[in-house]
Amino acid sequence: LLLGSGLALHLQSSSSTVEVVMTAAALSVIIAILRNSFQLAYRDELTDLPTRRALRDQLLKLGRRYSIAMIDVDHFKRFNDRYGHDVGDQVLKMVASYLARAGGGSRAYRYGGEEFTLVFSGKHSEHAEPYLESLREAISGAKFVVRKKPRPKGKSKKQRKAKRSGSSTAGKKTVSVRVSIGLADNSKVQKTPEQVIKAADKALYRAKKKGRNRVCT
Repeated sequence: LLLGSGLALHLQSSSSTVEVVMTAAALSVIIAILRNSFQLAYRDELTDLPTRRALRDQLLKLGRRYSIAMIDVDHFKRFNDRYGHDVGDQVLKMVASYLARAGGGSRAYRYGGEEFTLVFSGKHSEHAEPYLESLREAISGAKFVVRKKPRPKGKSKKQRKAKRSGSSTAGKKTVSVRVSIGLADNSKVQKTPEQVIKAADKALYRAKKKGRNRVCT
């Protein structure tokens, strides 16, 4: 629509074909830049989940009843330190794929780092919790194959080369990925979405303190 309007106005003021083409090209570039900026702001490039900014917009549209869950990948730093950031990224993508199909009418967001958010519109915590338990169990039971060897410690390049196997499965290892989840809903105590998120964060901290890999409300 913007491109068409621009061309129409220009055709009225100029008969130069070259100028018309240049105007169309410039408008196309502007539209592409705006579209790309929107995607970067509202869609996480790694996980393809909506971003924290998209979450803020969604919080303004919530109805009278809702619950919010904060999800954190347990011991995520260990994955990065031991296997490298590429493996850490794969862990985040795997967790995001489970969150995207958590069910219960929920919508998943990447909150930041290894932390995610699920918003359950129309559900209080007692109705959302079973979906979160199923989510936690599904992630915990998933077989995550690490295709990159842990970084060797105290060994020379020659020693590492000598230990390499000719098998295509060398260096592969199945590891477990677990998440801790904090859940809260809107009530007389926490009335705004921001207060609910803060309450869910506190519940997440309790889940971590109690040993991780659990849901706390």
